[in-house]
Amino acid sequence: MKGGLSPSSLRQYKNIILQTLNEAVKNGMLQTNPCQFVELPKKQRYESSYYSADQLKTLFDAIRDDPIYPLVKITALYGLRRSEVLGLKWDSVDFTAGRLTIKHTVSKVTTTVCKDKTKNSSSHRSFPLSHEAREIFIQAKTEEAINRKLCGADYEENDIIFKWPNGTPFSLDYVSSHFSLLLKNNHLPHIRFHELRHSCASLLLNNGFTLKDVQEYMGHADIQMTANIYGHLDMQRKELLTQKMASSLF
Repeated sequence: MKGGLSPSSLRQYKNIILQTLNEAVKNGMLQTNPCQFVELPKKQRYESSYYSADQLKTLFDAIRDDPIYPLVKITALYGLRRSEVLGLKWDSVDFTAGRLTIKHTVSKVTTTVCKDKTKNSSSHRSFPLSHEAREIFIQAKTEEAINRKLCGADYEENDIIFKWPNGTPFSLDYVSSHFSLLLKNNHLPHIRFHELRHSCASLLLNNGFTLKDVQEYMGHADIQMTANIYGHLDMQRKELLTQKMASSLF
């Protein structure tokens, strides 16, 4: 039977209920927490799709005139989570030092909420500002100033970088759905917005970087998480290296 919540969503909801009922037990309102006995379906393993470098370049060319084009490029370049790229504020960009720091996120349960913290301590990380990224942020800053004057009192003041001309930040749902529509309208292979992040990791591994490098770049809490997600890609890279070694030696 199709429909309903995914195993991942069920786990999130159970965790909220579990913690709430634990407080009730602690305060003497309940003797035991009935939620601890709830059995959940096994978490399904999702086989991710990836774009190659050429496919990403084709994507960039196809959506060049779209409002989310700049944030798509930044997401792919730095392998950011959707919550991270939409949480970027101007204090995240240091033009003088040439650094981009991930320190804000946005999340949604029923409404979108901005947080002055990252998913975990490892997610709080910094990147060098590439020339392309610098130009994107400078352009965004320039357009923000122009739009503020054009909209006047109707402009929504905030420090979020990626937003509509009236200052309203892009929503999480809009970015995901609009990204899928862009791929469909341009006859490009379907991937989820989050798989721009996976594409970044794939390119890093294919260019010879290690799982440890990818762990730090992606902001994973530990390397086991990186291995669980990208271990098969790392093995593909090692197969190529082995083939090159074999051809050199034999």
